[in-house]
Amino acid sequence: MTKTASLTEGSLSKGILLFSLPLMLSNLLQVLFNMADIAVVGHFSGSAALGSVGSTTILITLFTGILIGVGSGVNVICARHIGARNPGAVRETVHTSLILCILCGLLLSVIGVGGGKWILQLLNTKAELMDGAVLYLRIYMLGMPALAVYNFGNGVFSAAGNTKKPLLFLSIAGVINVILNLLFVIVFQLSVAGVAIASVVSQYVSAGMILISLAREQADHGLRLSLLRLSPDKAWSVLGLGIPAGMQNAIFQLANLFIQAGINSFDAATVAGSAAAANADALVFDVMMAFYTACSSFMGQNYGAGNRKRVLRSYYVSLAYSFGIGTALGVGIALCGNAFLSMFTSDAAVIEAGKYCLLVKGTFYGVSAFMDCTIAASRGIGKSIIPTVIVIMGSCVFRVIWVYTVFAFFGTVTSLYLLYVFSWALTGLFEILYFIYAWRRVQ
Repeated sequence: MTKTASLTEGSLSKGILLFSLPLMLSNLLQVLFNMADIAVVGHFSGSAALGSVGSTTILITLFTGILIGVGSGVNVICARHIGARNPGAVRETVHTSLILCILCGLLLSVIGVGGGKWILQLLNTKAELMDGAVLYLRIYMLGMPALAVYNFGNGVFSAAGNTKKPLLFLSIAGVINVILNLLFVIVFQLSVAGVAIASVVSQYVSAGMILISLAREQADHGLRLSLLRLSPDKAWSVLGLGIPAGMQNAIFQLANLFIQAGINSFDAATVAGSAAAANADALVFDVMMAFYTACSSFMGQNYGAGNRKRVLRSYYVSLAYSFGIGTALGVGIALCGNAFLSMFTSDAAVIEAGKYCLLVKGTFYGVSAFMDCTIAASRGIGKSIIPTVIVIMGSCVFRVIWVYTVFAFFGTVTSLYLLYVFSWALTGLFEILYFIYAWRRVQ
């Protein structure tokens, strides 16, 4: 039995940090799934296999971003009902959300397996990388239902103030993933197929463990098969926050597909170097995401409890933490570019290309906190649609326009990488202005 933790009392700076640390480690392990794939395949199957796996990164992030968005909707709604001490609403939200997440996972799996090759072709994936990229993508997408279940469980546990159990389950699955990676690639010589299979198996292990744990819970957020049914009002509440969040992630990645197409216009070393450097994006952003989840969870419970002052302070503390750690990690990785990139490849040209990517983007990772943490804050008070529209315009439409104007004019990889920094700053400004307006309206 796990006691539901109250996020409405005690020191916020200490509480948010302690809440976020297990989430941070959990998010890092999720990144390590894909990093382990790239590291093993890069060292033991060559740069072509590395490029194949790397070519799918943005597309996989697009699909998983939808599931993460729906999971954030589960988190906020559950946290709000827990804070309001409404056990019936908590139970209905949990059981409705499991059904919704499984359906989302199945749908994305069908789309990814059936249409993945077509999307990769639209991205101008190089011919020598296409077969490997399609194979990796089709296998990896079979794990979408499991990933959906894990994000559901993670959202529920986080809303209840328990971030340690998801970390434990993901740790076990992560060890399994690494062992299977080495077994399938080195022993059985399965290359990209091997690392994809290892990831899928580990995802189902983590999903199975989180379901079993929820079924054993005696608290209000525990899972009971007899209660497994769709509650229309709870479904709309979860989807009202989760779908805009998921669509934001998806459209955000769709804009990145245009960037990937631009990267693909350079030589193979630049493509592979960018793929290797992209592991830093996932690493830093997923660490920062722990504080965004904390922001939504703390704001959700305190909003449900009617503690307005503590709601706003939760945002400030989460923003400070996410900006600080994003900046520190980004600068650190940029300074240690050789060591970081050597984990994924020994090709000198690929390492040089990756180092430049890290240098241009890495020092500015912290700026993205003003965008993402403010979006999490808006969702914490029940506002999701307008923040989604803002991020679509500021980080998606803006990026596409940049690709066809600034990048088209200069035609350099520098002009392509710089659009990230400008889009983070612009979107962050407008998200903050909207949050100020929304906060005044809900008081």
